[in-house]
Amino acid sequence: MPTYCAARIEIIRADITALRVDMIVNAANARCAAAAASTVRFMIAAGPELLAECRALAGAKIGDVKVTAGYRLPAQFVAHAVGPVWEGPEAGRRYIASPACYRRALELLVEHGLNTIAFPSISTGAQSISDLKRASRIALSTVRDVLVQAALDQARNLRLLRERRPARLQEGSARDPR
Repeated sequence: MPTYCAARIEIIRADITALRVDMIVNAANARCAAAAASTVRFMIAAGPELLAECRALAGAKIGDVKVTAGYRLPAQFVAHAVGPVWEGPEAGRRYIASPACYRRALELLVEHGLNTIAFPSISTGAQSISDLKRASRIALSTVRDVLVQAALDQARNLRLLRERRPARLQEGSARDPR
């Protein structure tokens, strides 16, 4: 498994609603409602409270993510991500959205003080992205880039902390313990 910034990325095939992580991501539509059969599994596994909370959300734009409680799921939270979509005729499809939902879900993970997250194959079913390999590359590279940037930010912050330490006492000063 690749490791970035002390983070481990695993690519697995599993029932995401059964994973014991802090946050699971649900591929939602703009109403933050069931976008596909996989999303219906979220609603069934979490119970009617999840559906009620989703209905209370004001929806979301492509690339946005809204967080709800996990209710009966093993995960504490569910991040409802409105994933990227394809546009154009079958032969000339083009990607029309950035991988912002992955970035936003990771930001929300940090904002909630959580550590572990599970992503499904966002936009590979009902949203008609038929190229799972391409979608997986987008997801993996986005998550990797976010982790690398976080490590760089952390290194910058540590450098700034070191630079702010008081200068060493000069030999012979009044506070020199020698």
